[in-house]
Amino acid sequence: MARPAFLTAAPDAAPDAARAADDWFRWLADEKRTADLTLEAYRRDLNAFLSFVRDHRGEPPGLAALADLRTADFRAWLATRADPRDPYARTSTARALSAVRGFFRFLDKRGLAHNPAIGGVRSPRLPHSIPKPLTVPEAGDLLDLVATEARLPWVAARDLAVLTLLYGCGLRIAEALGLDRREAPAGETMVITGKGNKQRLVPVLPIVRAAIGDYLRLYPHPLGPDDPLFVGVRGARLSPRTVQALVQKLRGLLGLPDTATPHALRHSFATHLLGAGGDLRAIQELLGHASLSTTQRYTDVDAEQLLKVYDRAHPRARN
Repeated sequence: MARPAFLTAAPDAAPDAARAADDWFRWLADEKRTADLTLEAYRRDLNAFLSFVRDHRGEPPGLAALADLRTADFRAWLATRADPRDPYARTSTARALSAVRGFFRFLDKRGLAHNPAIGGVRSPRLPHSIPKPLTVPEAGDLLDLVATEARLPWVAARDLAVLTLLYGCGLRIAEALGLDRREAPAGETMVITGKGNKQRLVPVLPIVRAAIGDYLRLYPHPLGPDDPLFVGVRGARLSPRTVQALVQKLRGLLGLPDTATPHALRHSFATHLLGAGGDLRAIQELLGHASLSTTQRYTDVDAEQLLKVYDRAHPRARN
């Protein structure tokens, strides 16, 4: 059986380091169950780093060369990524450094190479950003309008079902569109497989079940249990780009900002729950966040909105 594309030896490394990289990717895939997209990003990051080391030292690096790298060498690599003529985003560089650190930890644990110098390298400081959700009325307007835009009744019902699922359950768009027919919610909860194949239990509102049920009743062809739940007009699994284009059209009609995207419905789900008194830990579980710090960003959104309401409504705010 052919190996997945991300399990490829590093082309700019010596054979022993390339085999170690291959083993690391296999360990990430099989043991850590890292998502394919993350593995592919790590592969690019590690290969770019090894390419830098090859050029830096004048030959493809082996394990001994990797163990011999100094803190200054790692900083020189980071400096190339900060070159103003071709800069990388700080978030991209932070991920690349995380990938390289992970590889060196793997080498250390396997007894292949020990290099404490990378521990002295700091990650770039990332800008503090907060999610940009829709307001409750804006989310309602979006859902009200979506069902009127498609020419075919079943397509209109499908579009409403997808957006209702994103907002009503807080799903990522890939999670929603990755569902098969047999996974359509029939009761009050459903199991969602998220990043890294981690599963979580999500409550399903009656309005979400009703929207999906209406779509399935109107769809003109039978769907087997292993068929995609949401399909395009040609019968294939519905593409995220189709949903993104739909929301782009809707936000134009409603005068919403460019931040009104399918993913903003997930942000809205979390922010509206928090604003209604939802528990932060419970919201973390519902969203499938590995870290509470990721979920805590929504407290910044809630505080920001509270200040806006205060500024508009308090009798002394404008004095």
